Amino acid sequence: MKLPNIKIGVFSFIIVLLFMPLGHAMMVLNEEVFVENKLIGAFVLGVIGVVLLVVSIKNNYKDSTSTMLGLLAGILVWTGWIEFSFVWIADKLSIQGLTENGEVVTKPEYLIMPSSIGLLGSFFLLYIFTQTNCQFFNWFQKLFGIKAQIKTGGGIQKPISIVTFIETIMILWTFYIVLLLVYDKDIAGDNHPFTYIVAFGSLFWSIYLFLNLIKIKTFDYAIRYAVPTVIIFWNFVEVMGRWNLFKEIWVHPFEHWIEITIITILLIVFIAYYIYENRKSNLELKHS
Repeated sequence: MKLPNIKIGVFSFIIVLLFMPLGHAMMVLNEEVFVENKLIGAFVLGVIGVVLLVVSIKNNYKDSTSTMLGLLAGILVWTGWIEFSFVWIADKLSIQGLTENGEVVTKPEYLIMPSSIGLLGSFFLLYIFTQTNCQFFNWFQKLFGIKAQIKTGGGIQKPISIVTFIETIMILWTFYIVLLLVYDKDIAGDNHPFTYIVAFGSLFWSIYLFLNLIKIKTFDYAIRYAVPTVIIFWNFVEVMGRWNLFKEIWVHPFEHWIEITIITILLIVFIAYYIYENRKSNLELKHS
């Protein structure tokens, strides 16, 4: 395996990985800074995400730029519009968080998020029964023996930013539901064997995906492949945090502002490197 390929995969993984704690921190900051106006702040976050999508599509940016804008848009819309829609309903219905030993282990909005499982399932059906390049859904199409019946070739080419955007939201949504279901004591619980299966199954699954990721030769595709790789790995991180094996500093951004600042700076540096490498590759192609 060539070193440049490994570098592309590793850097892509790190870029997406750094977004995960910052996404959590952004939600907490919005709640604690704006307090009574947190829903307005959340709405603005989502609007910024949509603006990034519109700008990307309107300007027909290259795949590398479109991929990054789609990822940013997905995180902003998920955090601003989707997560805070559950916050709004939880507040409206005065739902109390789940507490254990005097500590909130599941916030109110996450207690009602599993109610969206039927809607998530409907989206899964949409992707299973339509043409897609996603290996996950292609596997189901082959399993059900319907791939030949689904139209291939031609069709409408979706913008890369939209593909990255919806992939980010779908995968975040899916694994939020998975974790919330296994945390539910009526289904499994924090220390149930099934929770261990989800945690360590996610770890080994992400390792398998990472081994595929480091074989990818282009940064834009590597970023898109890193999205599921990182989010599935993050399941393991979330469960470790649930078991109190470490302190989730992104849940306490004011207390750990130095660490959050370092993560933000690292993300900016890695994105700058991503942009530099893509420009360098484009120049090499022009002169070849």
